[in-house]
Amino acid sequence: MAHHWKRKLICLYAKIVRDDGSPSYIARGWAIGMFIGCVIPMSAQLVISIPLSFVLRGSKIGAALGTFITNPVTVLFIYPAQCWVGNKIIGGDLTWEATEKAARGIVKLDFSGFLHLGGDLIASFFIGGFLLAAVCTPITYFGVYHLVVRYRRIKAALKAKRMAQKAEKTKAE
Repeated sequence: MAHHWKRKLICLYAKIVRDDGSPSYIARGWAIGMFIGCVIPMSAQLVISIPLSFVLRGSKIGAALGTFITNPVTVLFIYPAQCWVGNKIIGGDLTWEATEKAARGIVKLDFSGFLHLGGDLIASFFIGGFLLAAVCTPITYFGVYHLVVRYRRIKAALKAKRMAQKAEKTKAE
């Protein structure tokens, strides 16, 4: 099982660092995806993140994959926490159990069904989502930026080393 997750992480790392474009372009796309993944309910994330990546000139692949912070597994934890925190910020009195039950409803509904939930829950969802996005988006941007720069630096050093070895081998002949 651990081997499976390790392979998934290596694959994700490869998708991040091998994307075309500058490090800031790639990081911007992932940050857009992360922001939308935190703030917008699952059913509408790609519809918003990809056009937004065109407008903000970020990686389209990163914008799409960055939204996957919320997926059918993680939303079982993220949405209740997001709604509960958002409810506490607006001074609401939802309990954790009530928030968890309501968040399960958010997962099952499409975007139009989401709008039929109570106003307090919708406000809690978005306020909690903006708080989560305020924390996760900069971390994503700078993390992805660092990964891409580091990968390209290592790749350039290996290429220079191979060229030097090739030149040395040619010189010796």
